[in-house]
Amino acid sequence: MKKISLLGATGSIGTQTVDIIEQYKEQFSLVAMSVGRNIALARKIITDLTPELVSTIEKHDAEVLQAEFPNVRFLYGDKGLAEVAVYHKADIVVNGVTGSVGLQPTLYAIEAKKTIAFANKETLVTAGHLVMEAANKHEVSLLPVDSEHSAIFQCLQGENKDQLDRIILTASGGSFRDRTREELIDVTVQDALNHPNWSMGAKITIDSATMMNKGLEVIEAHWLFDLPYEKIDVLLHKESVIHSMVEFQDSSVIAQLGSPDMRVPILYALTYPDRVPFSSGKKLDLAQWGQLHFKEMDFDRYRCLKFAYEAGKAGGSYPTVLNAANEAAVAAFLSGQITFLQIEDFVEQALNRHEVVKNPSLDEIEAIDQETRQWVGTLLKS
Repeated sequence: MKKISLLGATGSIGTQTVDIIEQYKEQFSLVAMSVGRNIALARKIITDLTPELVSTIEKHDAEVLQAEFPNVRFLYGDKGLAEVAVYHKADIVVNGVTGSVGLQPTLYAIEAKKTIAFANKETLVTAGHLVMEAANKHEVSLLPVDSEHSAIFQCLQGENKDQLDRIILTASGGSFRDRTREELIDVTVQDALNHPNWSMGAKITIDSATMMNKGLEVIEAHWLFDLPYEKIDVLLHKESVIHSMVEFQDSSVIAQLGSPDMRVPILYALTYPDRVPFSSGKKLDLAQWGQLHFKEMDFDRYRCLKFAYEAGKAGGSYPTVLNAANEAAVAAFLSGQITFLQIEDFVEQALNRHEVVKNPSLDEIEAIDQETRQWVGTLLKS
């Protein structure tokens, strides 16, 4: 039985991981988890799966739950998140938190030599050089959970990576894929949250609509698969049936296909290198789909994707600024402070004003991250 420590148990990746654990109780047990502000859901998970260690964001929530579950150890805040990441009984850490908050616990888990099932792309975006250096030093496996990176990882099994020519990340196009830029001026938060294919959290759904999510995935792929950006392409594929592809020097293309269901790559990461039957998953019926559609990416239409490529190629601290500005701008959009198209404007302005640090340390990354968020805050006030 694999013992799992789950970061972000009440989020989108977290709840789907919990579903997997509940379906495969003979193979997995949840020994530790961190939760967000959905304490009702946290309470249910604790009741159903009886973890030994739980961390909340707020001290008050930890105290309330401690009174209800005296046999569980409760912590809170950054210290609690770190404790969950390195919990000594865990065999594998699933990092399902959203945003750069996932960076420190990832580094702690690597130092503790935990196998990591990785869904927190912002960690590699903001500090990819530090994370991969630490993973190589401690010989830790980073198993991708994002459907696109899991697809690439699966396509490369048994292949000679030196013969790889390029990888092709597919993109659904998000909530507004059939709208022109002119039609995006007055879109609402609810419009943006209505993703046609995937069930995801609010932040990542907005990122899909701006195509920033795909930009972050490009940077993540650069680090995970050690490829230059010139060998990482993005292709619009609105059905989300082909999750990504790899092309080799002989022009052969290998693709990974499946019904859009995040539980599939989660399960693969948890059982790797084995595969197990997944009875609750929907089988792919290509005859039912009939046709699959593909379209070249328009960087003028999706400016955030262009910014991500530019930031990734420039390197240094630019990806940190890209991510921090985007997180702050998306939060502002979700709270009704700015319009949808202003998200990309804020990101562009943050990148243009930044003076790059070529090889930033962890302290420098954290300082740049906070300074960028504060600067976006001043834009909101003005």
